[in-house]
Amino acid sequence: MSKQFTERIEIPEPEAMHDLGIRLGRVLGAGDLVLLTGPLGAGKTTLTRGIGEGLGVRGPVQSPTFVIARTHPSLVGGAPLVHVDAYRLGDAAEIEDLDLDFDRSVVVAEWGAALAGERESWLEVVIERPIGGAADGSAPGTTGDDDDDLVEPRTITITGFGPRWAEGAFA
Repeated sequence: MSKQFTERIEIPEPEAMHDLGIRLGRVLGAGDLVLLTGPLGAGKTTLTRGIGEGLGVRGPVQSPTFVIARTHPSLVGGAPLVHVDAYRLGDAAEIEDLDLDFDRSVVVAEWGAALAGERESWLEVVIERPIGGAADGSAPGTTGDDDDDLVEPRTITITGFGPRWAEGAFA
């Protein structure tokens, strides 16, 4: 599958991650698949909450870790959001066993790299966060001003694959 575009975005704090999700949610529609990759605590669920808000779905959008998949119906007549935690699934065949309605939903899959290529088009979102000490010498995850202020910048790489994203970036 050919890559259609790649965009890198610097996210300074969780509110900006949520806002990026809202922007994504406003352009996503039925049949779209979003694959989220990033370490624990990177902001995958925060991004998905924003996507849910942008789609206008019923919340709250929470991590699907213990249920594998949650469906959030639309409150505005649009596509529902299906939020999947694919971490414990062995392969794409196990996703098929969940009987998700990919064609009429927006599916956001955390740890969903195994689903790449299962659809004609998809967005891959990779979230990176710093590891180790901060440049100013403060502890990782702090701003240096207040030890209780746990804000780490993130780098997001969004890559679109397939004809759905042939026109370029999402926004």
